[in-house]
Amino acid sequence: MLIPALMDMLGTAAFAISGALAAFQKRLDIFGVLIITFAAAVGGGTIRDILIGNTPVSWMKDQQTIMVIFGSYLLSLFFRKQLQYFPRTLAIFDAIGLGFATIIGVQKGLQVQLSPSICVALGMITGCFGGVLRDIILNEIPLVFRTDIYASASMLGGALYIVCLTIPLPAETAATLSVATVVGIRLAAMQFKWNLPSV
Repeated sequence: MLIPALMDMLGTAAFAISGALAAFQKRLDIFGVLIITFAAAVGGGTIRDILIGNTPVSWMKDQQTIMVIFGSYLLSLFFRKQLQYFPRTLAIFDAIGLGFATIIGVQKGLQVQLSPSICVALGMITGCFGGVLRDIILNEIPLVFRTDIYASASMLGGALYIVCLTIPLPAETAATLSVATVVGIRLAAMQFKWNLPSV
């Protein structure tokens, strides 16, 4: 079962590693890698906290988040060759981060008593916008703006979490199922090349 604090740390670590891997692909120096690692890890959560008036934002008040990001950065540097050996490592860590961050975002919305639809939107923002910031800094079109099933996977998982709580299922069970759904949809979309139609 997943508890919020553990989910937050796992999502932060996964996004941090995805940021480091993206920076490695662009052959940045170690400081550049750190900046991208940090941006990917906290970008979505920062925007979410600003929108709901939770300031200073979460990572500024929680030293543990900074330690997780820096630890993920060091691990990524140390195991760089092993992580880059598999071509989809970046996408896998990004999918894991998307799943955890989405549900954390929905939970944050519920804590401040926002409507279910806004909570799902907050989950999508939390899950997607760290990657948006990472990709913009690296001069890439963000995944969320391409035809990839990315934001839609996040929103489906967020909506499932709300439904599971309404049934009601225990919060930990609902979180576990919803994270698995987001990650599963995202990985399946990559494997089977599912895409949304372009215009």
